[in-house]
Amino acid sequence: MPAVSPAFRQAVKQLSDKEKEAIILRAARRDAELYDILKYELLVEVTLEEVYEEAADRIHELLINASGRSLSKALTKALRKAMKEIARFKRITKEPKAEVDLHLYTLRLIFDNFTGQFDSYYKGFFTATARLLLRTLQLIRKNLHEDYHLEYKAELDEFLQQIHSRPKHLTVALPKEFDVE
Repeated sequence: MPAVSPAFRQAVKQLSDKEKEAIILRAARRDAELYDILKYELLVEVTLEEVYEEAADRIHELLINASGRSLSKALTKALRKAMKEIARFKRITKEPKAEVDLHLYTLRLIFDNFTGQFDSYYKGFFTATARLLLRTLQLIRKNLHEDYHLEYKAELDEFLQQIHSRPKHLTVALPKEFDVE
């Protein structure tokens, strides 16, 4: 993303309200993510819960509707797209707790519906899930207050136990349990 120069800033300040409005509307029509950011920040009726629900629905659709010759490969591809959806949600809302909640929602979907694919010959889905779990642990430690660590501990420990119970070799260093400090 380019840095905004002082000359550009000055030029924007000199624009009339009508010109600024036209530029914003034109940019929002061209870029769907910018439109979603502006909609979230400017409209009172668009709440964090609504944006969260939309992202969760898209993630659900991606994972549940994954199909192909190799379900494990299709799930890996769907999980990659789900992670992009979470990143998009983060750019729109900038809410760390809601981002962690989306990570946990994705993990719940995986562990409730697709653990049988962990034993597949193709280990990409197992590895991608382990990486998602590790990323979730890191986000909780880095971005959330210690009180939330206790709230998430039981569920995270269950996910970690299920990952470690598989005979497959992990390529990521996952702890045996989520340490609460």
